[in-house]
Amino acid sequence: MPQMPPSWPARIRALTAGELVPLPAKPSATVVLLREGAAGPEAYLLRRRSTMAFAGGMYAYPGGGVDPRDREVRPPWAGPSTGEWAERLGVDEATACAVVCAAVRETFEEAGVLLAGPDDRTLVEPRDWAAERAALESHELSLAEFLTEHRLVLRSDLLAAWARWVTPEFEERRFDTWFFVAALPPGQAAADTVGEADRVAWLTPADAVAGFAAGEFGMLPPTVTVLRELLPVRTAAEALDAAAGRKVEPVLGRAELDGDRMTVRWSGYDELTIDGVFPA
Repeated sequence: MPQMPPSWPARIRALTAGELVPLPAKPSATVVLLREGAAGPEAYLLRRRSTMAFAGGMYAYPGGGVDPRDREVRPPWAGPSTGEWAERLGVDEATACAVVCAAVRETFEEAGVLLAGPDDRTLVEPRDWAAERAALESHELSLAEFLTEHRLVLRSDLLAAWARWVTPEFEERRFDTWFFVAALPPGQAAADTVGEADRVAWLTPADAVAGFAAGEFGMLPPTVTVLRELLPVRTAAEALDAAAGRKVEPVLGRAELDGDRMTVRWSGYDELTIDGVFPA
């Protein structure tokens, strides 16, 4: 059974007693980048540095929060419209634009993989984008400004929405995160060093899930759940096809308190249930 993080019991008690006001969940996006491997598709995973305030030491996908500027200015765009994405993601059009932009920007910043091209049929030629990635990460440059300057269009057709997970209300940092899947574009290579990570790895979902079960890879519930859901997939293209048939609805962990017994459940995901006695 999964273990209760040490900070949770006190915060669960405080939330139940009405002494803790839940923080708003910040809209975010993360991308499961897949490439073809000898044993099937492999996912790109980053081990976050142990000094990171959120999920330190955990394996995760490239991702991060939305940039408010992406709600106001839509970048050059190809693929499904922002209106279509709004319907798919279950949000208004401005939020959908910002979430898709976050997915593309974070994949570029953290993995060095750019889901964009000169038009709606081609992909950008590989080159050294280190300066542009740094400018995006420091917020000196917006995604719209970057794409416009280089005469590129965001290829939203290269993304497929997979899931949406919301951090429990008792957590210190909360995110409302949309998970996407994408295939590594031909000719591009993902970064093997990342500033916020001390290790990067390409792992099949089966190897990643087995490593998690053995205690080798620390992962938050959404990360390992998406990998489990990808186990039947035989190619990256098949993952994108499978995504089209999935419902993208919020999954939120909720706590139950009965004396010293605490139970945290995620509806529909019994394997994630945390249950035990935690005296005050």
